[in-house]
Amino acid sequence: MPSETLEKDPILETDFVQEVIRQLRALDTFGARDGMSDHQLLERLLLTRERLREIPMVGTPDAEALTRLRVFYNALAALIERECGRMATPMIQVNAEGFGRVIVSVGKLLVLDRTLRDVHRFGFESLSRMKTEADKQLSVALNILGDHPKAAGI
Repeated sequence: MPSETLEKDPILETDFVQEVIRQLRALDTFGARDGMSDHQLLERLLLTRERLREIPMVGTPDAEALTRLRVFYNALAALIERECGRMATPMIQVNAEGFGRVIVSVGKLLVLDRTLRDVHRFGFESLSRMKTEADKQLSVALNILGDHPKAAGI
């Protein structure tokens, strides 16, 4: 998605996308992306069909792919935390072949559990697809929290 189109996208004002931007900036510990605009940062998360074609079907996750993964699940955990008022902790384990698991816990309760495959190709075609996936996972997590508040310490 070209930067000028991304700048006008109303999805930029959503809580999830704002949290993604915060996470991207927080994970940039060396300041390599300090001069980048929010739009330029978000473009790095998007894997268009053209970019996906450039990535081999089998591969080892690089730092950029792991950052995309961490940013998405850290932002999701932050929104869960904001909704329930308790700390939500994402835990991500990925092996060298790009397989693994992500869980998000609140108290003693696992509110999200996803199996990961092909992490080197993790990304979204557009911001709206990323937000849609986040909304689905957030909804499931909040339903689990609602069903088991004692385990979450709420």
